[in-house]
Order: sequence, then structure tokens, then C-alpha cells
Amino acid sequence: MQKMIISQDTPSFKINKNIYGHFSEHLGRCIYEGLYVGENSPIPNINGMRTDVVNALKDIKIPVLRWPGGCFADEYHWTDGIGKKNERKKMINTHWGGVVEDNSFGTHEFFELCKQLECEPYICGNVGSGTVREMQEWVEYITFDGLSPMSQKREENGKKEPWKIKYWGVGNENWGCGGNMTAEYYANEYKRYATYLRNFSGNQLQKIACGPCDGDYHWTEVLMQQARHMMTGLSLHHYTWPVHERSATNFDEKSYFYTLQNTKIMDELITRHSTVMDKYDPNKEVGLVVDEWGIWTDVEPGTNPGFLYQQNTLRDALLSAINFDIFNKHADRVTMANIAQTVNVLQSVVLTEGNNMFLTPTYYAFKMYAVHHDAQFLPTFYDSPEYQFENDKQQSVSCTASKNDKDEINVTISNIDVNNPHEFELDIRGKFEFANVSAEILTAERVNSYNTFENDKNVVIEKYDGFKVKDGKICLVLPPKSLVLVTIKE
Repeated sequence: MQKMIISQDTPSFKINKNIYGHFSEHLGRCIYEGLYVGENSPIPNINGMRTDVVNALKDIKIPVLRWPGGCFADEYHWTDGIGKKNERKKMINTHWGGVVEDNSFGTHEFFELCKQLECEPYICGNVGSGTVREMQEWVEYITFDGLSPMSQKREENGKKEPWKIKYWGVGNENWGCGGNMTAEYYANEYKRYATYLRNFSGNQLQKIACGPCDGDYHWTEVLMQQARHMMTGLSLHHYTWPVHERSATNFDEKSYFYTLQNTKIMDELITRHSTVMDKYDPNKEVGLVVDEWGIWTDVEPGTNPGFLYQQNTLRDALLSAINFDIFNKHADRVTMANIAQTVNVLQSVVLTEGNNMFLTPTYYAFKMYAVHHDAQFLPTFYDSPEYQFENDKQQSVSCTASKNDKDEINVTISNIDVNNPHEFELDIRGKFEFANVSAEILTAERVNSYNTFENDKNVVIEKYDGFKVKDGKICLVLPPKSLVLVTIKE
């Protein structure tokens, strides 16, 4: 039996709840049909937002939602999405599927959605094809409560009082689809845009600069060297690409093994980008914002390739757990992360079709990890058993432990080994008296098990009794291919 020491005495930090954030782009059926169906839809909705999806997202305590993109952000002109819906401009979504975008979901609708979700809005502004004036006026339209052309326009469109917004992204992937810029050019553009993004009427913007793709450490170096004093966050985008077999559901153990090994690259990326950031920002005043991450598989057969609609398996839930643990371990620098994407696109937590919806295994991973929102990170010390496939091996166990303001300790532990269970003795160091211990588990018959509209209970959270408390320690069995949450109350 392996020993896992959970230390309450080692100095640590809080896990920012925004690490469990989400991303919604005008892509495929994420916004339309997924989050927004319109006020006249037969699908139950409140002000156009579909009720079942909103309720599901509230249940996992979604903290922040990024919008409108993505690549779409740098061709989105916000004035097209305000005013009477029948008078709004239509456009072709050239990035995603070549379909007509009617702009019926715009600024007012986004803030209504965030109000219903009780989450913070995170807007990504247009640098690639936009102007400084356009972005400055968008901030003014949203936040200014004095007399100005933008505040008057907002009032004419039905909103007299301004909104509040904390998080503002200045462009998206400006090294690629957002303009194919060099780091040096974008750094100058960022400073120019950021200069005019003012704090109106008591609103305080936290400006997030476009950061690197994957391992572009030069980009991080240039942005931190030249613009760190004008930003509160620097983004990082990294996707996990399946190895050997790109199908979302039809993969063997070899593909499973190497795909999960591949997702652990996130730890190296965050470590190395953080090292560069530490050089210019030793007090960690600029957050690393991983605002696009997740697994990117082939689309489901028969669907529009530009809609990026993919299924979601137990593998993807375990992949999420690994990434959550990485973000949490680095939560002194990582202040936000946003999975791509919320509904019907890439690694979604919800899939919909007409009136129907179901929750994916990734949704349940988010639900189990919600216990760590704004909780104190507790360092853990253990030697992970190895998961071996043919001549390769990797660590099979990953975990996060935290203590919340109710003095509860929560430990999420995953075992990615498909063949072997592993036993751990949880030893909590520091003053703590057990009053009650409970556990939940997420697992399934196979790593490629998934939920469907016909059967949405193939992969769900269940109570777990595979532990016992003895002499102030918890002896826990981790079944193969499983995620377990242990809650310990004083």
C-alpha cells in the first residue's frame, strides 16, 4: 500500500475558482442550439437561454465564461450584435463551417446568459480586424454610466444601467488566426489597445494579453519584457491531440495510453512559461490564463467538419482530472483556465440535440472538482505507481487536495491504469480530527464508454465505499480507470 501525505502545515496558496472556467465561441452549435435558442423557441428557455443547459452549468458552479471566441473574436464587430434583432447585420462565419451568423446573440444576450449562470463574463476583443476605437467604445458601451454616445446607445437598446466586467482579452491567437503577428508587433499593438481600455464608472478591467501557443517561450519573453506593466493576465493555448487514433470513441489502449501521456505536456508548458514570467514578475502579479485547453479529436461521422462536434468518454474525464491537477499545482501563477468548449464543440460538458441534452463524463469531472473552488491548496507527497504499456510507462495516479472555509478536506484522486487497482493510505498531517468520511467515484466499464441521448447514465458519479478509516488514516482503494473524491469533515 502506497502512502500519500497531505500536509496542512506547508505554506501554500488558494486555488482560484476561475481555473474551472469555460469557453463559448460562435462555432458550430455552441451558442445557437446549445446555450441560446431564442425567446420564441419551443425548447424551455428564459429570455432565449435554454433552461436545461443553464441549470446544468449552474450545478457545476461555472465561475467564468469566455466569449465570443476564439478565432471568431478577431472578425467579430460588436455593433453588429446590438439593436433590434431583425435589423442586425448577417455575416458568413468564414472560420467555422461557412454558415450564416445572424448576430441574434450579442452583447446584451451574453450578459443575460452570465446573469442566469451567476458567473463572471470574460470578453475577448477584436484586434485582428478591429480598431482601437471599436474596442474602446465597446468597453464604454458596457460600463459607462455617464452621458456619452455609447451609453445613450445602450439605453436606446433597453439597458439604462451599465454592466460590470472584470476580464477583457485584447485579441485572440494574434500569432495565428488573429493576424499572424510577431511577438514584437503584437506587444506594441497590445500596449496601444490597452491604453484606451479605460475604467469607466468604477469598473476595473483586468486586461489579458494574447499569450503564446504551446511552447513559444519567445512570445512570453517579449510580452513580459515589454508589456507586463499593462496587463493582469497572459493567455496560453494548448490542446491535447489524440495519439494513433483520432476518433473520439473508437480507440484502443495504445491510443489511450499515449494520449494521456501527451496531455501531461501541460505541466512542462506551464512550468517553463512560469519560469519566464518569474524573471520579469517575481511577485506573480500577472496571471497565466489557460483560456483554451482540452482534447481535440475528429468530429463525429456525418457532422459538419467546421462544427467540431465530438463525443466525450471516460478517457476525457480522466484527461480533465490530470489537467485540473496541473493547474491546481501551479495556482500561484495560473489564475484562470477555460475548457474548449462549453456545449456541442470539442471537449464539451453538455451535448444537445433539439429538445434533448445529456451531460458528458467531462461534466462530471468538473462537478467532482468543484470542491476545490477558492479552497486552500494542500501539498501532497506520494510515489505514484506506474502504468505500463508494452515498453513504456507513466505515472498512473494524479491528485489534488484542498481545505475549504468549512474546514473540510477534499481529495480528488485519479487512477488512469486500465488494468490495476492501487491502494493508498491517506495521512493528513497537522491538527485535524475526523468526524465523517465519504467518497464518490466516476468510472465505467471501458475507458471509451460514453453517454448518449438514449442512455445518459453510462458514465455518472456514484457513491463509493472502497475505503476504511483506521488509526486516524484513510485506507483507499483506487479501481482501474477511475476518479475518486474523498471528503473528510472535522
